[in-house]
Amino acid sequence: MSSPHVVAVPYPLQGHVIPLLELSQRLVQRGFRITFVNTEFNHTRVMNALEEKHAIGDQIRLVTLPDGVEEGEDRNDIGTLTEATLRVMPGKLEKLIEDINREDGDNVSCIIADVNMGWGVEVAENMKIKGVIFWPPAAGLMAMSFSVPKLIDDGIIEKDGTPVKKQMIQLAPGMPTFNSDFFVWHGIGGLTTQKIIINLMLRNNEYMKKAEFLISNSTFDLEPAAFKLVPQLLPIGPLLASSRLGNSAGYFWPEDSTCLKWLDQQQPQSVIYAAFGSYTVFDQSQFQELALGLELTNRPFLWVVRPGITDDANEAYPEGFQERVAVRGQMVGWAPQQKVLSHPSVACFMSHCGWNSTMEGVSNGVPFLCWPYLGDQFLNESYICDVWKVGLKLNKNESGIITREEIKNKVDQVLCDESYKERVLKLQEKTMDSVREGGQSNKNFKNFLDWIKA
Repeated sequence: MSSPHVVAVPYPLQGHVIPLLELSQRLVQRGFRITFVNTEFNHTRVMNALEEKHAIGDQIRLVTLPDGVEEGEDRNDIGTLTEATLRVMPGKLEKLIEDINREDGDNVSCIIADVNMGWGVEVAENMKIKGVIFWPPAAGLMAMSFSVPKLIDDGIIEKDGTPVKKQMIQLAPGMPTFNSDFFVWHGIGGLTTQKIIINLMLRNNEYMKKAEFLISNSTFDLEPAAFKLVPQLLPIGPLLASSRLGNSAGYFWPEDSTCLKWLDQQQPQSVIYAAFGSYTVFDQSQFQELALGLELTNRPFLWVVRPGITDDANEAYPEGFQERVAVRGQMVGWAPQQKVLSHPSVACFMSHCGWNSTMEGVSNGVPFLCWPYLGDQFLNESYICDVWKVGLKLNKNESGIITREEIKNKVDQVLCDESYKERVLKLQEKTMDSVREGGQSNKNFKNFLDWIKA
């Protein structure tokens, strides 16, 4: 019997590409063949960032499709990207699969589509193959997505997603409580983008009803209340390269692994790791305040200063900052984050609270300092600080700035109160047990494999 052939289609953002590529690596380990579909733009970035061109392996074929974004349009605008991919990619994907079936004689048996590319299950339906939706964020976000019609009916949000009034929201006991100003669609671009995201979520709800399988990069123990609200979603996480003794892939920037040697020289449990994902942007005043806050802690720190995180970072650093922190501060463009977080010298994780980062921090037993930027990051912050109690929020002052004093005070709090470390180590144990033999995520994954092979 030939190996099952799966086509994987991520949404073209960094936080979506990485976990689906990790899932693809897991499938390869179990005898599957994968065709991984990046947009042309992102494929170039992923290939340029790979240290070794064969790091992804022979059984994963990287292919490209155009994303439909026109010249002069902004790929960083979620609304533009979402509408362009929906307009162009479904027909291109169907043709790609037809070509694979005709040329290789190795028929595709299943499409695994990111939820924001949920139209992939319609392509699967048209081609009479299996269709799966992969949900990269927290299960709590799916619960929120399914709640949108009720939130509108109950007068909590307008049809365009705007909150009717500022209030605290909790979808169910045990779920995070969050400010209505921080719904996932609110604050991403203008009102037009907000409407696109609301419509996308409603459309995704319909795609999810059509999918034969819904799988997520989470664990039941992290989000029991959410999984009770969406029992059709099966957790198979955490999807970490370290669990298969491999390396992560799919990054849009080259990793600077020299920081691992620098970490080797630091004391155990001493380093602040500050990284804000692929999307966060700081204005110059906040960037400088962050730099001065890290300096003020008087502790060693590793700070990921991604290209584009602010206007010309080398010019934006406070005067004399790089010289003053040269001995105990390390700035890199992009870090091998899973390896950094598993390093014994790392004491805490100052994070934007993207779900991948949240899972990686918890899975390595590292307490958090939370600095969300947009979207679901505020929901994840509430999990970290209010539900799991493994981190602290960094609060803005009346001018909307997180000050250097706030940074120093919260670093001292989270590192001097051992209860944060104790709680995150217990959460780490539960989380990692889920992917071991007999664990819930492990069982779900095996059932998923059996279903594809059937």
